[in-house]
Amino acid sequence: MAADSANHQFPLPAILEYPSSTPPELITQGAEGRLYKTTYLLPSIPCALKYRPPKPWRHPVLDARLTRHRILSEARNLVKCRREGVSVPAIYAIDESAGWLMMEWVLGVPVRVAINEWLRRRREAERAEGRPGDTGVEGTGEADADLVALLRRIGAAVGRMHKVGIVHGDLTTSNMMLRPWERGKEPANGHRDVGSDGLLAGEIVIIDFGLASQSTSDEDRAVDLYVLERAFASTHPRAEKLFTAQLESAYKEAFKQAPIVLKKLEDVRMRGRKRSMLG
Repeated sequence: MAADSANHQFPLPAILEYPSSTPPELITQGAEGRLYKTTYLLPSIPCALKYRPPKPWRHPVLDARLTRHRILSEARNLVKCRREGVSVPAIYAIDESAGWLMMEWVLGVPVRVAINEWLRRRREAERAEGRPGDTGVEGTGEADADLVALLRRIGAAVGRMHKVGIVHGDLTTSNMMLRPWERGKEPANGHRDVGSDGLLAGEIVIIDFGLASQSTSDEDRAVDLYVLERAFASTHPRAEKLFTAQLESAYKEAFKQAPIVLKKLEDVRMRGRKRSMLG
């Protein structure tokens, strides 16, 4: 495995130095950790290994405590969500002392990718008809039904997560996966897309709970929604208004405390506007 390690930009965590059916693949590198795809457990089961490497600029004792706390916290939040029926990756193994967490590899594409591709196709179709192709998506036409259904599944998924007392801390469409429907299984956070082209079909699976916490504070939940709202507006501006309306509607259906949270969300939005005006 020494040759495999040499092919990686970063040193592999010790767990991935052992032989596996395929070499581990570095998927992404973040400020706090790295995500690998590996078949370490079984050749037929790919899994995601999240690794928090030691931080040389921190005191070793403090670094070990922080890493242990964050790994355990993320694992507890994922387990709680799974137990309560929220669609998140399953935990396969954990070693908080070594700084890694092994999880289910979620099939599918990020919601961000699917929505951007849908918007690109819509823009091309509008331009082919002689229209500008940059108008906002209203969600009133039959052609928008798939996007409306997806946005409602996002709202329901977030509502279920908040209902069990988990606040994500970094909700974006990059931190949600569109997992293909399983045959014979009713999805946990939406309905099957009947008659669609399949681009926006699938079950919403929320991923990356590195900043998540257990909280029943309506303020925390409102901030979670605000982060998602702003991230969506930045990434998919053409569908911003439609997203806000569908998110709130589906969130209310999934979470009975939603009216209180949405009232708090108005306050959070106001603070955000003031901050933008003041720079």
